[in-house]
Amino acid sequence: MQMKPYPKYKDSGIEWIGEIPEGWESRRLRFNCKVNPTEQIGVSNKKTKVTFLPMDRVSVDGEYDRESEAEYCEVSTGYTYFTNRDVLIAKITPCFENGKGCYVDNLTNNIGFGTTEFHVLRSHNNMNPEFILYFSRSHLFRIIGEAFMQGAAGQKRISTDFTKDFRMPTPPKPEQREIATFLDKKTSEINDLIAKNKELIELEKEKRVALIDHAVTKGLDSYVKLKYSGVEWVGEIPEGWKVVPLTKFLVNIADYRGKTPEKTEEGVFLVTGKNIKNGIINYNLSQEYVHKEDYGKIMQRGKPKKGDLLFTTEAPLGEVANVDNPYIALAQRIIKMRARENVLDNYFLKYYIMTKTFQGFLQSLATGSTALGIKANKLCYLKLILPPKPEQVPIVKSLDKHIVNIDKTIHKISKNIELLEEYKQSLIHHVVTGKVDVREVAA
Repeated sequence: MQMKPYPKYKDSGIEWIGEIPEGWESRRLRFNCKVNPTEQIGVSNKKTKVTFLPMDRVSVDGEYDRESEAEYCEVSTGYTYFTNRDVLIAKITPCFENGKGCYVDNLTNNIGFGTTEFHVLRSHNNMNPEFILYFSRSHLFRIIGEAFMQGAAGQKRISTDFTKDFRMPTPPKPEQREIATFLDKKTSEINDLIAKNKELIELEKEKRVALIDHAVTKGLDSYVKLKYSGVEWVGEIPEGWKVVPLTKFLVNIADYRGKTPEKTEEGVFLVTGKNIKNGIINYNLSQEYVHKEDYGKIMQRGKPKKGDLLFTTEAPLGEVANVDNPYIALAQRIIKMRARENVLDNYFLKYYIMTKTFQGFLQSLATGSTALGIKANKLCYLKLILPPKPEQVPIVKSLDKHIVNIDKTIHKISKNIELLEEYKQSLIHHVVTGKVDVREVAA
């Protein structure tokens, strides 16, 4: 789609805005809308149903949960009031930077309440509220807003005064409607493409799960003769295979429950449950360190060796990976184990634990009210489908090869999603700041 600039521009008088189209104005938001208005619609029946929006019911794409409701008496105090045609923008980090916000309409009984972490923008008659929403999602507003946030780390917010005084490129109202209509259409098209790409990723993940399940529980030979395993949830297994207690052929089992070690900015990398995902240790998901001087004490129950298996016991439960770097410290909720070399391959064991068969049985033994978990002394109740050792290595090699290809495909699709998200943000920014003219395209 070819978009052209406006015929003429003028200086906005604001450095970070630069030039704006002739016919546009640079106005403080307070002159385009009321910020956090106090006027409310009253109700006679305190049991009246109203829309209720906690932060998690609002998306980064301007959508919100239209089915989320509460009784007026439950939310009328301690929450933020809004009504139809208001715009909500998240004011707290990281929700603000992520662009959480929405334009609300068709509220239950025309009334809504939400988290106090929303700013409410109620547009004046000269403004289109949906244009205001798109402006609030632009790079211009979010990047500058991030720089002016106030408060402690993790609790930073954009203030009411910042919001009121922020200068907004403002076209005439009819043009605002054209811009909002254009962006509705284009962002919807982009979101559809993103959704289709996410579906492709899910299909690849399902393929990976099915591949692992079949190889580890049935082997690589499609014509192998099967026998009943003697365990209902396992079903049939190849002849020559057996089902044994998980811990029968494990040695050096170490549970690292105990006091949380003191963290530092550098030193020995501390692998936590967050780092163990999809069969690998991902060192980017969480980056914590412990003092080198404390390493021996922290790991007194056993230092890891390359190939050892790490198993998460809680939050998350059942994630698994092989050690690729032995000079790491292990956090709580991780169990280190090693297979008896002449019977069981560590990497085969990893794939077995990743199967739906094992994960289902693991979940049935897990306990906990807030987060499901399992203690080390319960591992003996879990079962292991065990092929002869000579069959395990070819299974591992086959899975390694196929999973690398699947992961490459997932990575490629994920990059496509990133590019689509970047394009969408760039499009919103360029349109609401007047860098491109969409009037003819929107008509």
